[in-house]
Amino acid sequence: MPDLLLRVRELLTGAGYTVAGVRELLGPVAGGALARDEIVPALRATRGGSPLEALTRLFWLQVPVDAAALPADALRGAGLVEESGGELRARLRVEPLESVEAADGAGHAGYVVSDLKIRPGSGRVPAGDHVVGAGGASANLARLVVHRAVDNLLDVGTGCGVQAVHLAARNPGARITATDVNPRALDLAAMSLALSGDGERPEFLEGSLLEPVRGRRFDLIVSNPPFVVAPPGGPRFTYRESGLPGDEFCRRLVADAAAHLTEGGYCQLLANWLHVDGVPWDERLASWTDGCDAWIVQRDVQDPAEYAELWLRDSCEAGTPEYRARYDAWLDHFERQGVTGIGFGWITLRRSDRPVVRVEEVRHAVEQPVGGYVGDVLDGLKAAAGFSTGCGRPLAAVPGLVQEQLGPPGAEDPERIVLRQTGRLRRAADVGTVAAGLAGVCDGTLPLAPLLAAIAQLTGMDEGEVRAHADTVLPELIADGFFT
Repeated sequence: MPDLLLRVRELLTGAGYTVAGVRELLGPVAGGALARDEIVPALRATRGGSPLEALTRLFWLQVPVDAAALPADALRGAGLVEESGGELRARLRVEPLESVEAADGAGHAGYVVSDLKIRPGSGRVPAGDHVVGAGGASANLARLVVHRAVDNLLDVGTGCGVQAVHLAARNPGARITATDVNPRALDLAAMSLALSGDGERPEFLEGSLLEPVRGRRFDLIVSNPPFVVAPPGGPRFTYRESGLPGDEFCRRLVADAAAHLTEGGYCQLLANWLHVDGVPWDERLASWTDGCDAWIVQRDVQDPAEYAELWLRDSCEAGTPEYRARYDAWLDHFERQGVTGIGFGWITLRRSDRPVVRVEEVRHAVEQPVGGYVGDVLDGLKAAAGFSTGCGRPLAAVPGLVQEQLGPPGAEDPERIVLRQTGRLRRAADVGTVAAGLAGVCDGTLPLAPLLAAIAQLTGMDEGEVRAHADTVLPELIADGFFT
């Protein structure tokens, strides 16, 4: 099998079967239609018979191709296709994976092998052990993962191996461990790593949560876990549902992370969490953390009906005879639990002796990839927690700040002054004269005390009041990333 997968890898790379290659082949119209699960334009764009067109039709569009168009023996021997009537049909889906290091995703990370995609309206429902391919959630997590070299990393709930492939490409010499409860997922993840050129390095372990690696520590743990909150009973899909009640899977993973991290090591995951009537969601999530700095970001909230519809469509149950009963079961379950909404977002943990925790909502678009500056976000939270104007440390305004002054035309003084970040988290903050003045002069080279004294003199304010105001507002502005 390793030799066969090597031959398949050479076929894929030699044909230019990458995300960039397929994007160029299809063009914007067919590519846009395919993003909407409409394949007819893509079929029209791939009729030429080249190896790239044949691979795109076979593994991406999932339609039969002429057996003479590709080396059928290697593909068949690797278990990727079956042959009948002179045609090859895909048994598994092989997707090229784009790098997320740069904001435009330029670059090829490798390949992932998964079960065939089940398209809406097909009349089919995934098997319980169905292994999904790369998608929006896996790309979000890959863009969140911190950009730092690590020696020892763990992918919990690896599925088809998306995160392991990304991490292997980013950390050429690192030891990689991948776990999953689904043996089929581990088999397909192993194929993904082999086709991506990393078949020898990874260790694959079967089991749930962190049980397979008890007693071990890692520099980086990542997980796109089975976070979907589904009612008991009915079909369960291992790629999205753990079988634990509510959001318990994510809570346990967060709570146990510190015991499996090296000092300063990171754990990063996507998660769903419940909004329970009468319980502040942010306080509930803050209580999950233990022994780690934590930055928990809610990116979206859905009401129970929206959430049920989303996941019933995901499993292609919409349109089946059981749909109404299943929908009713989801709503009944949420009503019994007092669930008013379900949040989705990121969780970043960093093992620390003196943890700081921030739980917040960020709905707007932010600079990608977040992994390029996520460490700075945690550093800012840490610095803010111990900051005062008397600490003697110089302050610097972050690059890319802009100032907006709002008020009636012709007014001598603005009603509001707004500092806005043009990059990273793109936050905006209403500030007063003191903070705005500091943003204009703080470059990290001058002590803070004489700057505050100068601002007091220019504004006619009492120097003690200026310092007291700065002590009040600067920690929050540092935590929000306006100053370092």
